[in-house]
Amino acid sequence: MAAASTVALLGALLIGGASARADDPPAGAADADVTVNTAQGLGTIPDTAYGLNSAVWDAQMNAPQVRDLLNAANLGMLRYPGGSYGDIYHWRTNSAPGGYVAPGTDFDAFMGTVRSIGAQPMLIANYGSGTPQEAADWVRYANITQGYGAKFWEVGNELYGNGHYGSGWEHDDHPDTSPTAYADGVLQYAAAMKAVDPTVKVGAVLTMPGNWPDGVLGDGEAADWNHTVIPLIAGKADFVIVHWYPTSSDTAHLLNTPSQLTGELAQLRDELAAAGAPDTPIALTEVNGGRDVNTQPNALFGADAWFTALQSGVFTVDWWDTHNGAQQISTSPDGATDFNDWGVLSSGDCVGAVCEPPLNTPFPAYYAIRMLSQVGRPGDTMVGSGSSSATVAAHAVRRANGDLSVLLINKDPAAAHSVDLRFAGFTPDTAAPVTVATYRDGATGIDTATAAYGARQTLPPYSLTTVTVHPKAGTASALSAPGAPKVIAAGATGATVSWTPSTGGTVTRYEVYRQLGTTSELLADSTGGSVTVRNLTPGTTSTWNVLARDADGRLSAPSAPVTVRTGTPADSTCRVAYRTTAGWGNGFNAEVTVTNTGPTPITGWTLAFDFPGAGESVTGFWNATVRADGRHVVATPVDWNATLAADGGNAASFGFTGANDGAAPPPTVFTLNGTVCTTT
Repeated sequence: MAAASTVALLGALLIGGASARADDPPAGAADADVTVNTAQGLGTIPDTAYGLNSAVWDAQMNAPQVRDLLNAANLGMLRYPGGSYGDIYHWRTNSAPGGYVAPGTDFDAFMGTVRSIGAQPMLIANYGSGTPQEAADWVRYANITQGYGAKFWEVGNELYGNGHYGSGWEHDDHPDTSPTAYADGVLQYAAAMKAVDPTVKVGAVLTMPGNWPDGVLGDGEAADWNHTVIPLIAGKADFVIVHWYPTSSDTAHLLNTPSQLTGELAQLRDELAAAGAPDTPIALTEVNGGRDVNTQPNALFGADAWFTALQSGVFTVDWWDTHNGAQQISTSPDGATDFNDWGVLSSGDCVGAVCEPPLNTPFPAYYAIRMLSQVGRPGDTMVGSGSSSATVAAHAVRRANGDLSVLLINKDPAAAHSVDLRFAGFTPDTAAPVTVATYRDGATGIDTATAAYGARQTLPPYSLTTVTVHPKAGTASALSAPGAPKVIAAGATGATVSWTPSTGGTVTRYEVYRQLGTTSELLADSTGGSVTVRNLTPGTTSTWNVLARDADGRLSAPSAPVTVRTGTPADSTCRVAYRTTAGWGNGFNAEVTVTNTGPTPITGWTLAFDFPGAGESVTGFWNATVRADGRHVVATPVDWNATLAADGGNAASFGFTGANDGAAPPPTVFTLNGTVCTTT
């Protein structure tokens, strides 16, 4: 390992915040401060990032007008043959027994659209009523016969909805519908498909943490869908698939649900890491707000959800759907008519006497997709950003040419909001104009204009606004970002990461930063390609970036992010086992077992832990008294389990019922009378 110097935690916060400058916002408080930190790398936008579902029941899916609209939206992925139809669709005959297949929607016609817009396909191999051989034959036809180069293949759609947990919307002819049987099936499909074309990537269906049926156990089973499937497919499936349709009580709640994605995807990543496959790619192949779907709120939700997912490491987000059809009439908070049509383009349907706009008229969600490429294109780097107001969401991208684009989302249906932009790690050119792209409530397109530089921006009600700023000449380093860092060792209080060198000039040192909100904290520096950071907190997960400093003292662009997890001490004098015993999507039961492994008995104990998820809470308990203050939970014994014998002579167990709104990851650190325990 190269020589390295470590810097104690809680040292100087070198990147984040800004001193007063000539380009600071004007005097007087704005409604929100938005801070962008370009030293925080959140990953590169993949060429598959912006995706959309296509369905064989949609007679318009390959129409020239639709192709033109999809091309204008810069879509990089199209999914086929359409949700649950994937488990009844037979590609060779272009048929779906029990369902409707529209003329002109066969596989070759679909690939014509894919190729015409420069996208890639995400194909659903029929698991429910198909066979591994049928899937292999499809791969042969697609990639050997036709030369389409179809890379990504899902094995089935929402197979956890096959009746195994009580709800049966997904077709599944297998006599065994358990998660174990599905995982075994994935391996059979992957083997057959890769025997034809070893380059294809085969994905397995998982459930989104915090959403039904996450945590639900089938009869006689010891683990839920994810905790059964993941260990069986880890390292064997090329990627995993989740869908996300958030539950929201009203429109305001819907607009805040994208923040749940960060925790839910982090929990999924932890589940993959626990099975030894932390770097498994994740695809979000269906998402829709499901409320106010044809009006402005769904556009705001969509843009926010898209970048939140991509910043969490998802390689594609595929919106549901291209066309879907009107279902019922309601009114959005801004007074707009909602047809409950989950398509981005109008089907031209009517509900009673109320009709949609003409066929293929874009709904607001379509313009949200078009706004994405105003913010960033494939190859651009997503960077850290944050807003001081819950009413304004922000996402930022450092463009390949050095420009910085900031997406600002005003969730207020009635009022404009002023925003002050603040930058860390980036110096704007205040003499150069900025480009402002705005999608307003009720608009039929995105307005784009240039204006003199100003750090204060005013956002129209219910709007998407992208501001693109140029960098000041001479302020950016010529060094490339260091190569993606890897964790090569991690313990309870330390971790070692390594990376490949920067290019483009002389590097004086590499600096490792931890992301803390919109602030980057210097952890360590090195003149080589690795470093060990000590004095970390046990049982924590954090995101780090590596940056190179050049001879003029300027920092390079940040590396790709790396997730660093620390464990708990293996030699502690106490041990805690935590187990989720039941779940139902928005709630769960957990069992906690406490053992004193030290040499001295303990009479009277206090066990403390923190919930990792912001939406977790305690609603009931037994065999202990459990109290919570926010995320912090404290348990004390009842009479019969108050004494813990020395050297593991006995154990005390208690349980509690929890509620969750979003992610519900298990606690990672427990302290017994102040001592950090070994966690299992």
